Amino acid sequence: MKKPSSKIREEIAKLQEQLKAAETKEAERIGRVALKAGLGDIEIDEADLLAALEELAGKFRKAGPRSARSATPPASGAVAGTGGEA
Repeated sequence: MKKPSSKIREEIAKLQEQLKAAETKEAERIGRVALKAGLGDIEIDEADLLAALEELAGKFRKAGPRSARSATPPASGAVAGTGGEA
């Protein structure tokens, strides 16, 4: 049996609300990580930042699923890529 169009519109509205909530949650998570990484202190054009983040996302997509080893965060105070050199 077909659903009436009013019921479909209600479902669409609920899904749009869920999408908005999910996008807000994702944006907040990414924003917190970006601030921890120091991106809030960098003077950069939004278009340049977007391009850099798109490039970074592409690298992660090509890398595939993260291994258990790469999912482990560095020790406190350590900076990735420094090799512990002072």
